[in-house]
Amino acid sequence: MAAAKGLTAIAVARMKKAGRYADGGGLYLQVAPGGTKSWLFRYMLAGRAREMGLGSIDLVSLAEARDAARDGRKALLTGADPIELRRAAKLQARAARAKLATFQDCAEKYINAHQAGWKSAKHAGQWRSTLETYAYPTIGHLAVDAVDTALVLKILEQTERHQPGTPTFWATKTETASRVRGRIESVLDWAKARGMRGDGENPARWRGHLDQLLPAKSSVTPVEHHKAMPYADVPAFMSRLRAKNSTSARALEFTILCAVRTSDTIEGTLAELDLEEKYWTIPKGRMKGKKGARKHDHVVPLCDRACQLAQAASAAGDFIFPSEDRGPLSNMAMLELLQGMSGCEDLTVHGFRSTFKDWCAETTSFPNELSEMALAHTVADKVERAYRRGDMRIKRRRLMEDWARFCGTTPQPRGRSHSMGAQNGR
Repeated sequence: MAAAKGLTAIAVARMKKAGRYADGGGLYLQVAPGGTKSWLFRYMLAGRAREMGLGSIDLVSLAEARDAARDGRKALLTGADPIELRRAAKLQARAARAKLATFQDCAEKYINAHQAGWKSAKHAGQWRSTLETYAYPTIGHLAVDAVDTALVLKILEQTERHQPGTPTFWATKTETASRVRGRIESVLDWAKARGMRGDGENPARWRGHLDQLLPAKSSVTPVEHHKAMPYADVPAFMSRLRAKNSTSARALEFTILCAVRTSDTIEGTLAELDLEEKYWTIPKGRMKGKKGARKHDHVVPLCDRACQLAQAASAAGDFIFPSEDRGPLSNMAMLELLQGMSGCEDLTVHGFRSTFKDWCAETTSFPNELSEMALAHTVADKVERAYRRGDMRIKRRRLMEDWARFCGTTPQPRGRSHSMGAQNGR
């Protein structure tokens, strides 16, 4: 029932019967059986009939529908498909909206998407805290597509209180600054994969880009080894440590006796312990260098004292040394305890691994590869790798028992040898 002179606004409002009513030029009023009304543009393209909806009459007036149909006919004159043109416009608008996402929005989405695969919940906390402190004040509120090299450099070269002439973030806190750079790079790569950034290079990339603009980490902040206690001082220190009544003290003593890293202890769980056989199996996924370097779990023979510490501390929760809320102990707990003890202000927990290594090398006859295995180090020499074949658990147990015995001896003058391995013919 087409109107010769087209439809009128009154006719459109009064139309009740289901069907299609032509206005002319391919524009139709479509009345559904339920009474809802909408506009439809019909046209032929390459010998095939096509239909494009133009919207409800509640949103699009008769005049607006005619304008839309006219635009469609103009597109057809150029050989374009009105439906494809509209789809492309929607995609372009969606891309434009995506590029309005801020760097902080993208960073939070990146963290939420990846934290399930990270080593611990604390890693996500470190991501957020470093970005909040160093990156968000500069780029957090900006569209992620607007982050460029100049802004990344502004973050890495910021100074305390923004005072000109003072050392930059990259110069004074190089390791932290390097991690911030890497995190910015990851967020920007994520945003690019999501279509929120263009195809240009990542402005936070180091190799071939920022390495031409900033000095290398090693030249700004030379590598400093963890400060270690001389092994002759360990017995006296252990005596003082045992006098302290805290979970941190017991965890530190356990860490020293096992010659492991802080993370190994604080993330250690009861399920990893076999106190009957006196072994602690640290999964390879928790060990340093887990990205392909670690092929096996690290098995630690436990001395009697280490077993006692584990049994006493793990009364509740899943962790060997749980915090008050039964979660993992803070990674700063042992360090703060250590540096709070007189004469230990400049020492680190990790340094006791060096102490253990020095003790092995200077006072025992145990082979070098044995102490390297005890420290979960990779034995580089092919001959040593072939020699060890297994993990030499029996000899390693003797080594750790001798170390525990030394740690529990009466303090002796520095320089005296404690060659227990040699005394026992090993």
